[in-house]
Amino acid sequence: MNSKHFSWILALGLVAAGAQTALAQLAPSPDASPVSHAPAQKPEEDQEPITTFKSEVDLVNLYFTVKDKSGTLVPHLTKDDCSVEEDKVPQSLKHFQAENNQPLTLGILLDTSGSQQRVLPLEQQFGAQFLNRVLKQKDQAFLISFDVDVDLLQDFTNSGRLLERAMNKAEINTAGGNGAAGVPGIGQGPVPTIGDPKGTLLYDAIYLSANEKLSRETGRKAIIILTDGQDEGSKVKLPAAIEAAQKANVILYGILIADRGGYGDLFYNGDFALKRMAEETGGHMINVGNNGRKLEEAFQQIEDELRTQYVASYTPTNTKADGTYRKVSVSCKGDGLKVQARKGYYALGQE
Repeated sequence: MNSKHFSWILALGLVAAGAQTALAQLAPSPDASPVSHAPAQKPEEDQEPITTFKSEVDLVNLYFTVKDKSGTLVPHLTKDDCSVEEDKVPQSLKHFQAENNQPLTLGILLDTSGSQQRVLPLEQQFGAQFLNRVLKQKDQAFLISFDVDVDLLQDFTNSGRLLERAMNKAEINTAGGNGAAGVPGIGQGPVPTIGDPKGTLLYDAIYLSANEKLSRETGRKAIIILTDGQDEGSKVKLPAAIEAAQKANVILYGILIADRGGYGDLFYNGDFALKRMAEETGGHMINVGNNGRKLEEAFQQIEDELRTQYVASYTPTNTKADGTYRKVSVSCKGDGLKVQARKGYYALGQE
């Protein structure tokens, strides 16, 4: 891929059942775009900081949105309106507040595999508009493309201009033409994972984004994935990708954008995987087909949700930091109100 970006090289032993996962390496290319390495900005003095679960083991933070029966966002709930259960045990809320002004850390994952050839220009156009519109002063975002490789096109930045420039330089890469700049690992592109240079490394991209980019970030975190949902060749499986997002307290939003005519008679199940990932982490999937208007509306819907979030914080009655998965549920009083929140979290100890 002949573009200025950071190449993300997957470690060869990325996944082993029951064993600690090997870390990926970030290797800057000689012509990499300038990126920001500035420390995270401090919250406003009059704003109470929200500490994430990974930083304070006895506090769980649940970010969620609430909609009425017609699907309209409900923005004015209070602590008395909502309740939380963990493994079916009621929890006592320590904090509850609307999070429309808290800084947002956002990752954009862009599918640049061969199946996205016809829809990539739509993703670039409306994705750039969304980023320029949604990023506020203390927000930051990064951009990753995935195909036969996982590439960091733009590191953390608050600049919509830099993100737009990186997005517009994304190319379809099949490691065999259609925009590929030679075989990965030979002259252009990153070193491929084990096996033939083909596939769509969706699950690897989510896993690496959560672990390497977002696990140590605090506050509100989300990943927006523009893809047909099909994964081919990832070293991690779907459950591991979901687990990585849950451990990093990241909300996944899936925009299902697919030119189904390009699949022919091939088996397609990308919508199922994308929907599961989103719902397990507190987001949801939006199917836009290959329609530009629907894609624009999907970005607007996600923006509205990110700006109309609540956070409920509690100290769990089960105080063991034993790494086990805890199921959580959030409910709010009101006729037909529906809460959109992650399904659970991992009780991790302090690092």
